[in-house]
Amino acid sequence: MSLDSRINLQKLPKHVAIIMDGNGRWAKQQGEQRVFGHQNGVRSVKECTEAAAELGIEYLTMYAFSAENWNRPQEEVNALMSLLVSTINSELDTLNKNKIRLMAIGDLKSLPNECYNELMSAIDNTKNNDRLTLVLALSYSSKQEITFAAKAIANDVLNGAISIDSITEETIPKYLFTSNIPDPELMIRTSGEHRISNFLMWQLSYAELYFTDKLWPEFERQDFFDAIVDYQKRERRFGKTSEQLTE
Repeated sequence: MSLDSRINLQKLPKHVAIIMDGNGRWAKQQGEQRVFGHQNGVRSVKECTEAAAELGIEYLTMYAFSAENWNRPQEEVNALMSLLVSTINSELDTLNKNKIRLMAIGDLKSLPNECYNELMSAIDNTKNNDRLTLVLALSYSSKQEITFAAKAIANDVLNGAISIDSITEETIPKYLFTSNIPDPELMIRTSGEHRISNFLMWQLSYAELYFTDKLWPEFERQDFFDAIVDYQKRERRFGKTSEQLTE
């Protein structure tokens, strides 16, 4: 398949973040259980990952499981954890073939042992790949992430590693889960919901937000391209005027 001719390859975002929403509603429309939606959502993950890699986007972060998702029915949580393990196992060769590095952010130690071990193994197995970095947000909460960062900064102040006066806006990102990852320039959310749901709140401060009514299992390669085209039509001013950008 050829790339979308509307896309300017010189104006790509380095980092795209996606809130994959609507699996449960899609499954309900099919008369199936919620887990059926999660299973079919894996195809959309593959399509977007392949599209991002083909375009030359450097980072793709997907909100796979929030810290709040632990409150869902145990049967669904168990199915999601099982799906995570099986997907990692089945896709590892493909990740390496396409030179895609896997990373993960969140309270990873809260994952079941099997999930954690499979995830860490896949991260290590793909660590030398350099075409695209696929970041899974798992057991992730932005409020929790910022809380962890605040505690770590306070601890470093107490230990004399840094001073209070030296803390700036540039200091905080060094303590976040994404310390070695550039902030997303584009965030995509499916299913018609218009919120960021405790996802990368610091990192999305200046991101362009793209919302679509499509449910996640319906989101395909072309939909990803449409989001990139929409992003490229926008003017990113970062507080400046349009005139200042052309000076």
